[in-house]
Parts: sequence; structure tokens; C-alpha cells
Amino acid sequence: MVFVGPSGCGKSTMLRMIAGLETMTGGSIHIGGADVSTKGPSERGAAMVFQSYALYPHMTVEENMGFGLRMSGTSKTQTAKLVQDTAERLQLTALLKRYPKQLSGGQRQRVAIGRAIVRRPKVFLFDEPLSNLDASLRVQMRIELAKLHADLKTTMIYVTHDQTEAMTLGNRIAVFNQGQIEQVGAPMDLYRKPVNTFVAQFLGSPKINLLRYTVDAPLSRIQFDSKTSMACSDAGLNITQALSGVLLGVRPEAIRVCEPWMGLQGVIEFAEQLGDSSIVYVRLPWHSELITVKLTQQQISHRMGESVGLHVDPTQVHLFDAQNRRLIPT
Repeated sequence: MVFVGPSGCGKSTMLRMIAGLETMTGGSIHIGGADVSTKGPSERGAAMVFQSYALYPHMTVEENMGFGLRMSGTSKTQTAKLVQDTAERLQLTALLKRYPKQLSGGQRQRVAIGRAIVRRPKVFLFDEPLSNLDASLRVQMRIELAKLHADLKTTMIYVTHDQTEAMTLGNRIAVFNQGQIEQVGAPMDLYRKPVNTFVAQFLGSPKINLLRYTVDAPLSRIQFDSKTSMACSDAGLNITQALSGVLLGVRPEAIRVCEPWMGLQGVIEFAEQLGDSSIVYVRLPWHSELITVKLTQQQISHRMGESVGLHVDPTQVHLFDAQNRRLIPT
């Protein structure tokens, strides 16, 4: 389960309550079917991995990993075996006699994860564990964490503000916003059927395009401004659906660039080449924000300053009402 949302929305507070590090003002927490709401952190069967690694600088890797076991009364022999087994799993065997200052950021994070694993907890709690790593190392560590989850088959709760981490790691995602959970579900369910504009905009990179519109009912058209409109049928909508909403959402990959006299007409203001694809930013004269279009390698042939038309895939349109809630098509 991944908790995702902007900074200050309550993700880490929720994680700390599960760990027993934060006092609850209501509700209850159950781990493995048992109510642990009044139990201390050491009695909950939860192991936490922090953003800052939180390793003891005066201890070796081996001592850091085994510290929690020794404190809980595990024998030296059993502690040594568990540490050795975990070090092999995380490719840390050659580093067991080193101190934290002798390790790279990725190695320190693996030690912090190893210290949690050796305790064989009922639940792992990860608080933005990869945010201090560089981009390539984050990708590598995401793969390792996914493998670890498949191998250990233990519940993991993972906090991040990075929607890419959320989409790639989570079996389920909970989207947080200002202390509230907006939506919970499988990553692609949230991506394809966001309950509101907040979820729609938070998940997906580049983010979804939102266009405000009115409806010309007699002509069955969606009107963007006095000069620009689109037939409801071109957006895959009937007139009843269109009348219910005020915002039309379409993801960058669901827009195709076409001839300048077709579709929504605008000018390419900027283009980002990403190798296998490109992101094109189009200025529409009646819309305050740039429209983002994601093109495949075969479609990359457009230049800055070029006049283009935009065709919206009618099968991938989202409608949102005045309260920013997604409307379920009838």
C-alpha cells in the first residue's frame, strides 16, 4: 500500500501512528487482526525505514543490522544468522565490517532496510526511503524493493510524494490531500477513473489537461469560447453527460496532433525531446494554461512556433462537475 500526496498532507503522520510514534485522537489500528492502538512501538510487530537512514555512526553494518534483535533478547547465534541471511539477500555481505561513513547513499539505505528485515516484522513502514538518492539509484532501489516484497510476502506501507514511485510500487494507492484520503485503489484504476480533479492531476506525468466549457444544447456542442467548440459526439459524449459537467479532462497521451485547420487550433510553444517520445506544449488562444501532448517517436516531427490542430481521443475523456468530482458516464 502506497500513501501518496503533496508535502504536509498527513502521509507521514498516518505512518507514524501505525508505528506507535504518534498519538491518535480517534479510531483504532489493527495489525494482523489484533488491536494495537494502545501498545508501544516495540510491541506492534512493525519495522520502520526512515528517509534519513538513521544508522548509528559508531556501529558497523553488522552491528547496526543486529541492534534491534540484541535489544529484544535474541541470542548472539540467532542474531548472527539472521544478519548474515539478510545481508546475502541485500548484497551487503562484503560490507558487514564497514561503518556508515564508508558507505554510499544506496548502501546505507540497504542497511536501513536490512535492519528492518532481520526483525521479521508483521508490517514494514517506509517513510520516503528513496528521496535522498539520485535518479538512477532510485530506479534501482525501486526494483529491489519490489523484488523484496514479492520474496518476503509481508505487508509494506510506503509513503512518497513521487507519483512514479506510487504507480510502480503500489498494489494499492491511497491519495492524501490536506489530511483527507481522496481515493484508494489499484494504480491503473485511479489513473483511469479518478474520483476528482485532485487525483486526476496528481497521478500521471505529465499531468492531465483540464478545459473549462459550456454547452450549446440546441447544437449539441461543447463550447470552449465564442469561436471554439466541439461536437459532443466528437468527445464521445451525449448531451445529457455534457450538461452535467463544467470541466473536460484529457491526458497528454490521448491527444493527437493533426492539421492546423482541424480540432482545437493552437501554436506549439515548446517541445521536450525524451528520446523515445516527446512532450509538446501547445498554446490555445482561449485557454490560460498550456496544453500538454505526449507523442511517440513516430509522431515526433513538430517544431516550436508551428500552428497545429489537436484531436482528442473520445474514448479517453473525463468529465468533472462544478465540485471537481468525476462524472461516471451513463
